[in-house]
Parts: sequence; structure tokens; C-alpha cells
Amino acid sequence: MNKSEKGYAVAVVGATGLVGREMLKVLEERDFPIASLRLFASERSAGEVLDFKGKGIVVEVLADKAPADIDIALFSAGSAVSRRAAPLFAAAGAVVIDNSSAWRMDKKVPLVVPEVNREEAFAATAPDGTRIIANPNCSTIQLVVALKPLVDAFGVDRVVVSTYQSVSGAGQAAMEEMSQQVVALFNSQEPVVDALVHPIAFNCIPEIGAAMENGYTEEEWKLVTESRKILQLPQLAVSPTAVRVPVFACHAESVNVQCSRKVSAAQVRAALEGGEGIVIQDRLVEHHYPMGRDATGTDDVFVGRIRQDPDRDDSINFWIVADNLRKGAALNAVQIAEVLDEGPEE
Repeated sequence: MNKSEKGYAVAVVGATGLVGREMLKVLEERDFPIASLRLFASERSAGEVLDFKGKGIVVEVLADKAPADIDIALFSAGSAVSRRAAPLFAAAGAVVIDNSSAWRMDKKVPLVVPEVNREEAFAATAPDGTRIIANPNCSTIQLVVALKPLVDAFGVDRVVVSTYQSVSGAGQAAMEEMSQQVVALFNSQEPVVDALVHPIAFNCIPEIGAAMENGYTEEEWKLVTESRKILQLPQLAVSPTAVRVPVFACHAESVNVQCSRKVSAAQVRAALEGGEGIVIQDRLVEHHYPMGRDATGTDDVFVGRIRQDPDRDDSINFWIVADNLRKGAALNAVQIAEVLDEGPEE
């Protein structure tokens, strides 16, 4: 990548969405070296002005031709846009870090969580690289961050994971819909359903993503395929259930991990404490464990309720919480850009 004395020419595609706005916030907070910044979105958002470091930047329409002066393009505009526009930006010289599902399972495109497989990012910038790096699904990111220390220390054979995913994962419309439904229900009115398949207020919906022929949803199957690719464990057994829950921010996960050898809760806790990007909150008698209301707006993956499986001496249960808009999307993408800026480890 080309870096001037002032930094990189950066583009954010999908800048007016929830994740796009969070990307701008994270770029500013982490003071990523930016020489110039351009923001792109659909025609309905064109002309909107977004603030970045006290300066208003006008949102441009994403055209059919990519600009030629971009070094890093952060994409969060959906799979259809990414399939069309990401190769154009890459061909014009940019490195694209894409938050959609469009490129995640492409064998030529690295799928990167910096705490887990940072070196994979450089495959994209190699002479035969695609110049596209995929950002994993939000629920996958926090899962593999917690699994990585266990894979390294004990080996992992099987994972059973149930997710409790906030409505922010379904976008701004879902968040607004839940608010409206709460008001409607308190006023004895029928809640309007549009963004999700059922009312989410005071409800849990065990369906996220399209149904697949095997009985799972697309969201659940991402946990299987993406975890295998990131951890480089193609035979890893993953049994997932994904549930939408009526909270605004943060995804939680209940996880059972079967290791490759006998382990204790104390050993797992010690391994997790040494994991990158992990904060342990595990004092049950003090009612201290990860919760979404505490994790909102933070960067780490929080792990608690670490306990032995009562029936297996090689298995452990624990609970994970992370901010899905930050670590699950925007922050991870910016961290990938920081990895590229830092260069390969010696």
C-alpha cells in the first residue's frame, strides 16, 4: 500500500449505515493515519454531511467506476454492492476490507480476525493476491477470539454455540421497529412487523438469516464455515443455534467446547486470560459476568461463567459478550487496516 507522510487515502463505502458510521468513529478514536477521506453511499444518502475530526465530509454516490486514488477502502454496503464494487476498487489500486458475506468463503480471499490470524491479511497484498480481505460475521468474530487460546493450548474438537443477537445486527430499521413495538404493546396495540419476521419486543426469534435445506439458517451456518476457515480447522465440529433477542446492542453466546484432551475450568480460565483482546469477568457469587449493557461501546471480547461440563472431563462451558457493531464489524475492519499498516511480524 502507498502511504504518504500524512497517511493513507481512505474510503468508507456504506458510510451512512450503522456499521459505516461506527467505522468513522473507530477510525477517529484510534487515530488511524488518514491523509484523505472519502465517503460513499447510495443515491438516497448522497449529499449528507458526516463529521470526522470536526470536519464535515459530503457523502458521494458510489459510481460504476472506482476512484483511482484510494489506498484502503472499508466496505459495509451489503453483499450485492461488494460483489460489484470491491473488485473495481481493488483493480484501481485499493485494498478492500469488506464487511459483507460476499467474499468470506472465497478460497482466494483471506478471512481475518487480527487476534487470531493477522498474518493471513498479507495474502491479499501479495503479487497474486486479490487485494480484498473479508471481515467475518459478527457472531463468528467474538467466538473465534475466545476459541483461539483454547485451540493453541489444548486443541479443540467440537463447539456447541447458541447466540443471543441484538437487533442492531439487523440494522437501524430493526432497532426503530423494536422501539415502536414496545410503545405499541404498552398501549395495547398490535405491533407493526416489517424489519424482522416476528415482533421482537419482549420476544426471542430463533431465526436469523435465510433457511437452508439442512434445517439451519444462513447465520448459523456462517458460524460453522467461517470458524473453520479462520482457525484453519477444516474438520472442526460446530453445532450452532442463532437467536434474535430484544436488546439494542451486543451479541452474547453460550458456548460448550470439547477439547482434544482433559482440561479443567482453571486451566481454561488461565488460557483465556492470556488471550489477545479478551477480558475475563467470572465471579458468579458476586454477580459479575459479561452483560451487553456493560459491553456496549467497548472493544474487547468479554468471557465469563467458565465452568466444567458436568458430564465430560474434556469439555468446558462459558459465556461470551461483545459489541457487534464494534468488535463484530467496524473495529475488526479497522484493526485489519492497522495490521496492514504495521506490516508482517518479524
